[in-house]
Amino acid sequence: MQEVVIGLDIGTTSVKAIAFDLEGKVLAESEQFIETIYPEIAYVEQNPDQIEKSTKNVLAEIFSLTKKNRVLTIGISCAMHSLICVDEKGMALSNMLIWSDGRSSELVQRMDPATKKRVYTKTGTPIHPMSPLLKLMWMKETDYSPYKQASYFMSMKEYILFKWFGKRITDYSMASATGLMNIQSLDWDEEALKIAGVERDQLSEIVPPTEIISSIKESIAQELDWPIDVKLVIGAADGQLANLGNGAIKPGEVAISVGTSGAIRQLISGQHVNDNQETFSYAFTENTSIVGGPTNNGGIALQWLKDMLEYKGTHEEFLKDADNIGIGADGLLFIPYINGERAPVWNQNARGNFFGLSVTHKRPHLVRAVLEGIVFNLYQISQSLEEIAGSPTSISVNGGLSKSPLWVQILADVFGKEIQLADTHHGAAWGAGWTALVAIGKVDSFEAIKQNIPINQVVQPNKSNHQQYQKVFIRYQLLAKDIQKYFE
Repeated sequence: MQEVVIGLDIGTTSVKAIAFDLEGKVLAESEQFIETIYPEIAYVEQNPDQIEKSTKNVLAEIFSLTKKNRVLTIGISCAMHSLICVDEKGMALSNMLIWSDGRSSELVQRMDPATKKRVYTKTGTPIHPMSPLLKLMWMKETDYSPYKQASYFMSMKEYILFKWFGKRITDYSMASATGLMNIQSLDWDEEALKIAGVERDQLSEIVPPTEIISSIKESIAQELDWPIDVKLVIGAADGQLANLGNGAIKPGEVAISVGTSGAIRQLISGQHVNDNQETFSYAFTENTSIVGGPTNNGGIALQWLKDMLEYKGTHEEFLKDADNIGIGADGLLFIPYINGERAPVWNQNARGNFFGLSVTHKRPHLVRAVLEGIVFNLYQISQSLEEIAGSPTSISVNGGLSKSPLWVQILADVFGKEIQLADTHHGAAWGAGWTALVAIGKVDSFEAIKQNIPINQVVQPNKSNHQQYQKVFIRYQLLAKDIQKYFE
């Protein structure tokens, strides 16, 4: 009987359950997509009960698919920055506000700069509408009814654990990403709690990512056909686990994920913040944290361009001719802030720009400029990251855009580094599974995962292209800085 581990990945696009063998090979998977609700401009919500139901569905299916195997353990990965108002019995009083909810933008602008920096320095979370801290501030200021009635405030992971196990616990990384946890003490920060208007006992107990959770409610176990004696491990946030699942866990090893949005991240010892408040620092274990920067604008920028141009072909066809356009898209630059922006500007009111348009530019030029703009933004974030973590020694990439050979080559050429492409796009789920294996003592360490990550391809940079891109990037950087004063 083959031993398997399950990674449960609760994202903002879908819920996935992936069964891996102990070498990281995918044996079975189940996925259900999540509906996102936009009740008003800047409001972005999801139904937590529907997500819980989807989580039950994917787990029930994966248990069925692995009946002939021995399931050792289950680890959980979850998207950061979600917030649900919950009553004392564990019922949701509100929809879940997800990371892209921007209703607190005005509060960010009004917040005292000294307070911003002080809270950021203590929590490692930039002051931005993505943060549950700002979401709670908005709820407090607007007398949001679910906020006033709530006994507890939870992320999606906490909500499921409370309903299934009756326990209010959260891991270091999920707590860290709320903007309410002090990254030095690994405990809730009193000043942040006061600003948010919540009490300590309204938040969950903070535990390590290797915390084993037992005693699932009998009704849930029967509904899911939960395998006997299988241990559930709390795991961490998707960012930390994506790095782990891609093997980017040592100093200098950088992971880049680019799907609809994107992020560049690196695990480091201790907790450190950027003086200019350009990067995040979220705890992972007691002694390690992940630093980096998220961008709102990855593949969404390319999809926006495709939709705007009413191009009916496939993505591959849409990108094809851009390969024939030279570096810098014949003078055309694209600032990719079409969905507001987090790192490096942390301004939800930021907007995208094409600069340098001429009558000679055609669709392939626009495509090339968008692909380059996404990479330039990541490269700019990486420079802030270097102030904390030093220059990258290796870069691994996953996510939807990593399937484009042209985009990956642009990434290699701009960074001037080789790019490693993993053989699976389930990095966060594999990281969750490996964390669970560490928790039950099946494997020795987090670092041992490096022997169990199949690399599909290594893309080498072109030195001549890198030198040319350095000149184009200077123009991009100047433009990105100059237009910030026009965002209101």
